[in-house]
Amino acid sequence: MDKRLEQLVEKLKKAYGERLVSIVLYGSAAAGDHHEGFSDFNILCVLTVLTPRELAASAEPFYWWREQGSPAPLLLTEHELATSADCFAIEFHDMQSSHRLLFGKDVIPALVVEDTFYRAQVEHDLRAKLLRLRQKASGMLANADLLRRLLLDSVSTFCVLFRHALLLHGAAGPSQKREVVRLAQERFGIDPAPFETLLDVREKRIQPKEMDPLTVLAAYLRAIDTVIDAVDRVEK
Repeated sequence: MDKRLEQLVEKLKKAYGERLVSIVLYGSAAAGDHHEGFSDFNILCVLTVLTPRELAASAEPFYWWREQGSPAPLLLTEHELATSADCFAIEFHDMQSSHRLLFGKDVIPALVVEDTFYRAQVEHDLRAKLLRLRQKASGMLANADLLRRLLLDSVSTFCVLFRHALLLHGAAGPSQKREVVRLAQERFGIDPAPFETLLDVREKRIQPKEMDPLTVLAAYLRAIDTVIDAVDRVEK
């Protein structure tokens, strides 16, 4: 286990004591697709109860964890986890696909993920992330470095959502980003070039300065629009 994860587990055990049910690693690190400098360590922390007492106990370990460069753990009670699968279908699908138990009881396999709102959530997240990308990019077009970083930071999110678009269309939903892009090209007809370029930079196959962010942005936006249209065509 990564030393930072070991330290986090110990801090959370100390903070919550017997109220701690489990600690779960999910996302790219659990799927074996983690890239230092771009990927986060995503943590689910399940408790028996969640009151101001637990929130206060979270302050020190959460602050320390954010200082390590990852977002604060997701806090849920065991009851909330069991009853909110219809609200977080994307997240829980991902956890069931790839997760690693760091402490306690493995609560993920028993989850029943309701797909009633799954398609709507995938479309909503794709459209919301696209709108946010456009808003941010509009203020960075004159600064190649900022635009480049924006695109590099966003590609993981869109690969995750493309994977769920593929699942909605009955296709395989691989965890590896390059395989997601390849299948999205086959199923939806997207141009894979902008994604491959961004992944090449993240994996240090090419230098950031070798990527023209304006060229990548244009093709990137077209591909995202194509996948949104494909999701919208799924029977509602």
